[in-house]
Amino acid sequence: MTARDEALTVDRWTTMAPGRALGAARQPTIHDVARLAHVSIGTVSKALNGNGRVSVETRARVAAVAHKVGYRPNHLAQSLHRGQSFTVGVISNDNFGRFAMPIVEGLEERLAERRISVFMCNATDDPALEARHVEQLLAKRVDGIVVTGRRADRRPPLQVPLAGLPTLYVFSQTDDPEALCLLPDDFGGARLACDHLIKLGRRRIAHVTGPERFESVLLRREGYRAALKAAKLAAPEKICLSGAWSEAWGREALDRLFAGGPAPDAVFCGNDQIARGVTEALRERGLGAPADVAVVGFDNWAVIAEATRPQLTSVDMNLKELGRETGRRLMAMISGERQSGVHRLPCSLVIRESCGAMRQGGA
Repeated sequence: MTARDEALTVDRWTTMAPGRALGAARQPTIHDVARLAHVSIGTVSKALNGNGRVSVETRARVAAVAHKVGYRPNHLAQSLHRGQSFTVGVISNDNFGRFAMPIVEGLEERLAERRISVFMCNATDDPALEARHVEQLLAKRVDGIVVTGRRADRRPPLQVPLAGLPTLYVFSQTDDPEALCLLPDDFGGARLACDHLIKLGRRRIAHVTGPERFESVLLRREGYRAALKAAKLAAPEKICLSGAWSEAWGREALDRLFAGGPAPDAVFCGNDQIARGVTEALRERGLGAPADVAVVGFDNWAVIAEATRPQLTSVDMNLKELGRETGRRLMAMISGERQSGVHRLPCSLVIRESCGAMRQGGA
């Protein structure tokens, strides 16, 4: 059969009424592609999967036929044959996606290298719902599960009935010593921010942060104190204040800092919302950042940091990169590599106007 005859055969097949061609409900199969391309089923499989010894011409012809007739490989059958579904599940309780979505974006980028897809489930802090999601993911034969959340505090281990299924925690952690937990380095991020303020010449640096029940609050406070100690600067309790994760608390805290004693010349804030409240309170007092008080936040939440006036210098937890590392580690676990322990990835400092570095020509 000539190439022209073959093309006509395929064209006639694709223009036939569904009922006359393969039956109204049936999709084209690998057998149809093999018949129309005049090759064996094995050759079709090798050509479309990119493996085996198949000539360039045959591979191109098979691909063209498969595309023309709308053939899609049966991934479920392939997964049963290979023992791998090329899917993973993500279970999160981050309803708004503030932290989970950048992580998942990085995760999907890394998993795409292996053509692995992601099923995302929102557990909303409901143990019963979380258990149902686990059962549904197992029914889909996922190759692994990633657990994440809206805070990095410890949580009970995920109950996975299937022993040996790779399970990884990111921006979340558990007390299970066999679990692998990937977290941002809160201590290091705080140290980075305060070292920067000290380098800019600030000497009375206050710290306004969130509720003390959060591990991130304690670690960021430790990083703040370590930086000041290394620079031989004082960090008295009265300029280290804890409250809510809110702008309102930032405004209130700034008022407290100015209520008595020397005023701070810098404020390192536990998140960007608090930092925005601090800058607003400064403006209400007729003061400015950074001219009177330098301000640095934490999270680098663009919707807050870039809308604050002046724009907010902030610690970035590099959540997308955390997601990429999650994908890399998960693929290694799926391949049989055993991994465990708590690993903290470095943060970075995004410098904008509020710290004074721009005014001084950078630092």
